Amino acid sequence: MESLYTEYNRYIYHLCLKLTRNKVEAEDLMQEVWLKVVRYEDSIKEVDHVKAWLTTICMNTFRDRYRKNVRRSKHVQQQPEGLDISLLDLIPSDNAGAPELLEQQDVSELLQNKISELDSIYRTTIVYFYVHQLSLIEIAEAMKVSIGTVKSRLFRGKQRLKDLLLEDVQTREYVLPA
Repeated sequence: MESLYTEYNRYIYHLCLKLTRNKVEAEDLMQEVWLKVVRYEDSIKEVDHVKAWLTTICMNTFRDRYRKNVRRSKHVQQQPEGLDISLLDLIPSDNAGAPELLEQQDVSELLQNKISELDSIYRTTIVYFYVHQLSLIEIAEAMKVSIGTVKSRLFRGKQRLKDLLLEDVQTREYVLPA
């Protein structure tokens, strides 16, 4: 466990800082993440990609904290600027009620339809990054391109997805204003 902490502590801290955009909150979130890692220590043996597993724990912990601290709105407009919470909200929560689950399903379906309209290069990059939660390096290796290319495709893919969402009356209300 100590070697795991030594190897991934900085990565988890920077991820927490990126998510919270606040040093104190990042430290609190990081502490919660490591508590969960310790709690599920027995599961580590079964994990193929430790970094992806830790990233998932971090993202889920952040999502749960975000939902507790900020009253969720029907519209995504109240989330922190530039944060991809709309994608994180599509991950089902254990304590979400029936109306929230139905709305998540509807939004998830609309989002999946819009993602499927993207060019395959952008679609694949977005799916690798947000769904499979691969790092930029892992995506670059899988797609046999440079990290810079992955970053460009991710940026352009998100821009194109945002444009597609804004063009559609059904999905326009879920997009953050520019």
